[in-house]
Amino acid sequence: VIAMALACEPELLIADEPTTALDATIQRQILELIDGLRARLGMALILVTHDLGVIAGHTDRVAVMYAGKVVETSRTRELFANPRHPYTEALFRAVPDNVDPDRRLFAIPGLPPNLANPPTGCRFAPRCGYATEECRASEPELTSDAHSFACFHPLDRAQRAATNPAAPAVAAPESGPLLEAEHLVRDFPVTGGGLLRRKIGAVSAVADVSLRVRSGETFGLVGESGCGKSTIARLLVAADTPTSGTITFDGGPITGQSPRRLRARRRDFQLMFQDPYASLDPRMRVRSIVGEPLAIQRRGSSSERDKAVAALLDEVGLPASALGKFPHEFSGGQRQRIGLARALALRPKLIVADEPVSALDVSVQAQILNLMRELQAEHQLSYVFISHDLSVVRYLSDTLGVMYLGKLVETGPTEQVYNTPAHPYTRALIDTIPVADPERELAKRDGAVRGELPSAINPPSGCRFRTRCPLATDICATEEPPMRPYSEQGHQAACHHPLPRENDPLAAHGSHRQAINGTFPR
Repeated sequence: VIAMALACEPELLIADEPTTALDATIQRQILELIDGLRARLGMALILVTHDLGVIAGHTDRVAVMYAGKVVETSRTRELFANPRHPYTEALFRAVPDNVDPDRRLFAIPGLPPNLANPPTGCRFAPRCGYATEECRASEPELTSDAHSFACFHPLDRAQRAATNPAAPAVAAPESGPLLEAEHLVRDFPVTGGGLLRRKIGAVSAVADVSLRVRSGETFGLVGESGCGKSTIARLLVAADTPTSGTITFDGGPITGQSPRRLRARRRDFQLMFQDPYASLDPRMRVRSIVGEPLAIQRRGSSSERDKAVAALLDEVGLPASALGKFPHEFSGGQRQRIGLARALALRPKLIVADEPVSALDVSVQAQILNLMRELQAEHQLSYVFISHDLSVVRYLSDTLGVMYLGKLVETGPTEQVYNTPAHPYTRALIDTIPVADPERELAKRDGAVRGELPSAINPPSGCRFRTRCPLATDICATEEPPMRPYSEQGHQAACHHPLPRENDPLAAHGSHRQAINGTFPR
């Protein structure tokens, strides 16, 4: 796609969400490629994105739009340091990286206006906590300063000191596991030979993965695209069968069960999909979409199911008028709420959420994440939350697992893994996360994972990360590292050369800093 855009050697390149839904390492490689081409060819670049971290590290100027209008524009560092428009400030407050995990994400109330009939005055006024009658009566003009904004009541630093309410308390997880997966393996055959197809190899999508999820806990699973996260999700909800290994749910086996018994067990675990539009049948109304699990499991009469669906929509923050509408009539965030309502229909004990917020902007993402935490507290839900965004996973998860090429390479309490990672891959993933701070983002630009993910058909011997690891030695090529304890409270890593245990391991150990920053094989 980039090559096509550059074929005519343009003076201006418009990149519209070029990295949306990509994992952090691929996103960083694409953005660095665009930056390099821009510098070499002397191009101007307009970068359109809802990722504030991408804006922080790859732009000189930024314009913030709301409801078809530019509401604030300035040089990037100035705007990030001193946002003046309430909408800009709200976007920053909604970023998980800027919020303590024990605090509630700020979510902008209400919905964007209908542009077929926009409101008079300031278009953000119906959702703005600072709006007055002046805002509702007349539209503010964009000032002509170097830092321009369209607001009658621009913010200052003192006004931005407001805190968010604490997140709802979630009961401490029980000691026994709700879900237990032991030594999961999933290989997909590769065939060839023309008409007479024969097996010529196998894709090692999941290779000896074991994990446990306790009642009321959120287990976060992160890793690059192609590492096996979605395959794990399908295995855990019995949408696919492992090549080997066992899955136990609530004390009973899932693997090896007959379809009839498995159908009854599926009431207790549900899947929440990544694409909130593709996962909803466009020919079905919301009433039928949300009520379908109840009908399949023969729960109640038709009128009782209708009442249950209306209650579910109210629970996820959708009006009763949504019952008769089709998926295309909703925004992305509203469609994800419909997907969540469908997952909740049978009151499951576990929801496996596969990239549920990757395609949403930060304000809608905050609404969905807050809703998931509230429902978890209310219903004692457990989540397996799959994402490539470690800042989102850090906010929502109690336990974190890091996957690489079908292997679980590190696991432990989320804050421990995030603050003192043991595996070089985990450290590199954390350094790769775009941060909504220009100073921090530019300071860590050289710490990305380099190279491509090896083929899962012929994975490297020994440690699968060794071909991209700056600390790899001969033992990494000959022996696969077992999962070993790294610290207390269940923090484990599969690495022959784990990072030091200090709070800032890279600052205290120059050799590791030099290895991680800038010396990955290209």
